[in-house]
Amino acid sequence: DKQSGKQSEETRYYISSLPATPSVIARAVRSHWAIENNLHWSLDVVFKEDASLKKKGNAAQNYHIIAKMALTMIERETSSKANKPQKRRRAALDDEYRSLLLAG
Repeated sequence: DKQSGKQSEETRYYISSLPATPSVIARAVRSHWAIENNLHWSLDVVFKEDASLKKKGNAAQNYHIIAKMALTMIERETSSKANKPQKRRRAALDDEYRSLLLAG
């Protein structure tokens, strides 16, 4: 704890078919969370998910699924050198570009 200066230890348990060596397991866990964090960061930057007010019923989950699909389409498009937020904005304004993204 940074405020109190006290140290603590946490134990986590995983079920896996990996060899039970700490280095192999640590690499797998870090790799998984790196992918999760990258996806969350991309969704927040491109779609501003953290600022979303969608809370009623399944709205947040439905929006998240659609946003992930749209992000995948944006990432697959390689003809433009624009970044992801720029591609999203262009897709909103340009019918031909949006058709290109949807055609995949």
